[in-house]
Amino acid sequence: MRLFWKITQLSFQRHLTYRAATIAGLVTNYFFGIFRAAILVALYGTQQEVAGISIQGVITYASLTQAIIGYLSLFYWFDLMDTIHTGDISSDLLKPMGYFQYWLAQDLGRAIINFLFRGVTIILAYELIFDLTWPESPIQWLFLGISLILSWVISFSWRFLINLSAFWSPNARGIIRLFIVLSWFFSGFLMPLRFFPDWVRTISYLTPFPHLLNTVSEIFLNVLTGTDLVIAITQQVFWVLCLILVGQLVYKSGLKKLVIQGG
Repeated sequence: MRLFWKITQLSFQRHLTYRAATIAGLVTNYFFGIFRAAILVALYGTQQEVAGISIQGVITYASLTQAIIGYLSLFYWFDLMDTIHTGDISSDLLKPMGYFQYWLAQDLGRAIINFLFRGVTIILAYELIFDLTWPESPIQWLFLGISLILSWVISFSWRFLINLSAFWSPNARGIIRLFIVLSWFFSGFLMPLRFFPDWVRTISYLTPFPHLLNTVSEIFLNVLTGTDLVIAITQQVFWVLCLILVGQLVYKSGLKKLVIQGG
């Protein structure tokens, strides 16, 4: 564990140096979130509530999802793929810790930076111009914290898995982008999943994607309460275990195909 936290610290320090990129991402997310909120509010027309979410709630939804997309790295992540294609994976495999744990530690440092400097900053900035909905009780805050951690682990495990396609493809970038676009739709990034027809929601919950954004947002909006909170967290834990297991199986299979010139 000591090595894990040391790698996390080094990753944190490395990403901390990218101040211009952090500021640019913060500003972009902030204004794009206002644009998304305006579109979602327009869909309400004269209605004050749709599928159990008020206008104030849907503005909060747009704000929160914009705040945590950097934390979850939902737009791109090709780091692991690049090391496979360049052969740098050889040095990663020699490190005195598991391959999955090594990349998990690196991503944790990146996630903490984005959560603190983009996530928290953006949501507080939205509160200055909107009257956002916030969790109403300590239990909601507790479950929100747990859900945020699990959503990050799901996000990383999924990105780890699709980056492993580089073992079989000389250029896996297109494959990764395809799955990233699918995750946008089924995670509720475009709009709350409650707004979609029942059959779309059914398909969505056969995937891990709703547990990236939608579950976190519904806990934040107090839409999930009581037993629904426990069920939501249980589903997230289930997908964490499934993705890690599948990732390890694919990783071991990919290693059998790995050929590094000169080594």
